[in-house]
Amino acid sequence: MLELLHDGRAKIAVVGLGYVGLPLAVAFSRHFSVIGYDSDERKIADCRAGKDPMGELAAEEGAVERIDFTADAARMRMASFIVVAVPTPIKGDKTPNLKPLKKATRVIGRHLQPGSIVVYESTVYPGVTEDICCTILERESGMRRGEFKIGYSPERINPGDKVHRLENIVKIVSGMDEETLETIAGVYGTVVETLHRAPSIRVAEAAKVAENAQRDINIAFMNELALVFHRMDIDTSAVADAMDTKWNALGFRPGLVGGHCIGVDPYYFIYQAQNLGYYSPLISTGRRINDDMSGFVAHAVVRELVRAKIDLAKACVHLLGMTFKENCPDTRNSRAADVYRVLQEYDLTLAAVDPEVDEEAFREEYGFSLESLHDVQDADAIVFLVAHDAFARLSWEELRAMCRADGPHLLVDVKGMFSREEAEREGFRYWRL
Repeated sequence: MLELLHDGRAKIAVVGLGYVGLPLAVAFSRHFSVIGYDSDERKIADCRAGKDPMGELAAEEGAVERIDFTADAARMRMASFIVVAVPTPIKGDKTPNLKPLKKATRVIGRHLQPGSIVVYESTVYPGVTEDICCTILERESGMRRGEFKIGYSPERINPGDKVHRLENIVKIVSGMDEETLETIAGVYGTVVETLHRAPSIRVAEAAKVAENAQRDINIAFMNELALVFHRMDIDTSAVADAMDTKWNALGFRPGLVGGHCIGVDPYYFIYQAQNLGYYSPLISTGRRINDDMSGFVAHAVVRELVRAKIDLAKACVHLLGMTFKENCPDTRNSRAADVYRVLQEYDLTLAAVDPEVDEEAFREEYGFSLESLHDVQDADAIVFLVAHDAFARLSWEELRAMCRADGPHLLVDVKGMFSREEAEREGFRYWRL
């Protein structure tokens, strides 16, 4: 198959053109004939016009012309190698929502050709690819596994990260048998520098949820320290600076944990562990701590306003940063938006700012509007929730110009972008996580 793909006699289809699928389609299109499929016709129209939130198409000349963007599922009949990169969110009860994955799999199954390979990149708990997805493919295609092949290669794309790109991260690959694994490795090895061959599909699935649960727990530890150290009147960032001098320090800091990976994937592990009769106390507690940090930050803002003797009924608070992380437009599972919602309960005058975000899309998703950074004025408190470079470049003069001239200047710096000493020297009341 690899030879057929390289000489254009076989095609690759990427199903789902979001933060994971689109960069992958662009990378594959440098070497293979690629079909980019998404059921969202508006997204297809944007891709054909060279528009996408991460700027992947704009950044690479010729990418739009190289990829056959389509919302016509029947086009997948032309593909011999299909990559599934649809989202796997959670429901309101924190359990896995596999509906997008199952829907995509049903569509693929209806058009699946004998001998094709289907590789899943969507994050799942161990067993989903073989027990759920493969079963759906069999039912919809009328074929038995073996007449088509499956594999799993967990996505590790980090939105907004200009250093750790698809091409230079270690790519885990797995397949249902050795032959399939080597074909999958050959395809991905064309576009990435380093591969890790997992011994089974279940190991590859487990690695993804485990690595994100591990990071979630480490951040939760720092967040728990912050919760306690604030009661002790100790600066958590100063403690972290001291901790990081040790040779085996991990370098974690407290913060808001959102996004589509770290804030979601541990729940997939917890869910399946419970199905098998084991309650995961460590991972569950880490998730609870991190989910609760939005409320802690919001209440800290209110507490600092009261300490500054600012009338809450008249207080104007500007929240800067609504994405789940710095320097990217991704607002999925935004904990910053949760801070906004908690503060709404206090009837404050609120405004949210994020220069990285599409304002219309954000309003549709979260139900409130954004204002321009240049329109921030008469603020009693400026709350930096996300460490965008655009925020870090603001001068003290610019920050003072955003504040009410006759009142205390309150600066809440969740990510610790600014120096406490400098802030206080410049006349700001300063608080950080």
